This record gives sequence, C-alpha cells and structure tokens, in this order.
Amino acid sequence: MLNDYLILVAGGSGTRIKSSVPKQFLPLLNEPILAHSIRPFLRYNPLINIIIATHPDYDSLTHEIVNRYYKKNKITIVHGGKTRFHSVKNALEKIPANQKAVVAIHDAARPFVNAQTIKHCFEGAELQGNAVPCVMANESLRKVNANNNLAVNRAEYRIVQTPQCFNIMAIKKAFEQQYNELFTDDASVFEKAGNKINLVEGNIENTKITTDHDYFIAKLIFF
Repeated sequence: MLNDYLILVAGGSGTRIKSSVPKQFLPLLNEPILAHSIRPFLRYNPLINIIIATHPDYDSLTHEIVNRYYKKNKITIVHGGKTRFHSVKNALEKIPANQKAVVAIHDAARPFVNAQTIKHCFEGAELQGNAVPCVMANESLRKVNANNNLAVNRAEYRIVQTPQCFNIMAIKKAFEQQYNELFTDDASVFEKAGNKINLVEGNIENTKITTDHDYFIAKLIFF
C-alpha cells in the first residue's frame, strides 16, 4: 500500500464542454473538479503517490491547484500526450518497476468515485493483477450499423468506469505496445496485450463530467 500509485488523466482540452478551461478545472463548491477527484484516494491511502498527466497549456494551472490544495502530498505533474494512451504512458514512465505495487488510473473529471469502489479496485488488483469497476446498464440498448439497428440483451453489457487498477509491472509492459485507435481506456490496452480483465462493482454516481449537461448534474449533486 505504501508503494501504490494514482495516475489522474487530465490531459484533455475540453472540446465537448462550453468553457474557457477543460472540465477538470471547472469549480464545484468553489473547488476545481480536479481537487475533488483527488480527495477520495487520499482518504483511502494518505500516502499514495499521485501523478497528474495534464495538457501542456494548463501546466501552470495544474501546479496552482496542487499547491493550493495538496501541497503536503506526493504529487508529480507530467505533460499529457495527443491521446489518453500517450498521457498514461508518459505518467507510467515516472513509476519505478515494482512487482507488488498497484497503480490506479482515474479520470480527473470523475469526482464522485466512492471509498467502496476504490477499495474494490485496489484489493481486486492486488489479488488478480487488475480490477476494472463497472455498473449495469439500466436502459434499453440497441446495436446500430449503417443500414439497421437491433435490440440487444442489456444484461450482457456493463458500463465501464475508473479507477482501473493494475499491477504496475504488468500495465507498464502493456503500454509498450503500439497505439491503437480502439484503445478507449486502460483496460482495452491491457486486454490487447493478452490479459484477462477482472470486473468489480463500481458506484452508479461515479460518472465522468464530459458535457455541459454532465456539469449541470454534477452541480446539483454537490449542492
């Protein structure tokens, strides 16, 4: 636990939200979303090592937030890359190889993760090498292609969340492979490297703030 890590992916430029700054820097209860997203992990492990992958244009703002809210914690800031894959890869390069430690990779714009989900993820990764939180789909789903659409059994599908936790040695090795445009999260990278993904229970409110509507709902939850 002393050698465990958290990578916060904050490298996005916020193109899907109407704001002068990316969503991870927007305020909730007068604190930036990024600050809220860090706090649950420090409650779980006050000594966790934190790496934030941020867009180069917002390097100074990220440092300002860290210095204001988390000056006493172990936090390293690295520049994100052109995709999530490259941002996480940059952050992983700052972590020394350790056979037993676990790294959690979490969206900086996901401030509602709870303690139980974090516990499930770290403990699952310690036991099985990886753990990815998910929740059931609670609405009807249809598979769509260019010519048709078809109802599917939603019981066979899950909504995937973060933090996604991995044995450090294993995830570092997975990120040695070439980038693939199908890499939508860290689990897809790990799976493409030949590993089986272990799902654990997430929390339904652990949504990612991506659009203006998401931000509106987030403000309602906090107030």
